[in-house]
Amino acid sequence: MTNEEHRGTQYASYKFTNILKSYKGLIKQSMSRKGNCWNNAIAESFFKSLKVEWVYKHNYWLRLEAELSIFQWIETWYNRRRIHSYLGYKSIEEFKIEMFNQKVAA
Repeated sequence: MTNEEHRGTQYASYKFTNILKSYKGLIKQSMSRKGNCWNNAIAESFFKSLKVEWVYKHNYWLRLEAELSIFQWIETWYNRRRIHSYLGYKSIEEFKIEMFNQKVAA
């Protein structure tokens, strides 16, 4: 098999799917057809932003240092202040509050 044919097979294996099933519906497996990138689009966009906006601007000597730095970026910038065009140029936090308020008002 080529590298392309192996892509994703570990996530379709019986061993992996049985682990997911053991969580009794708390985790839902999602896999699209071969060549359909839409499942990964959001994750790919996030990791691109993380790398370009933060990681490439820092040098880490320790893994813990990188973990804390990335956590800080996500919690203080990405979720709370960074605006997202997909969310109508609101931060994730603003969008969550707006959705909550709309649900409460309904």
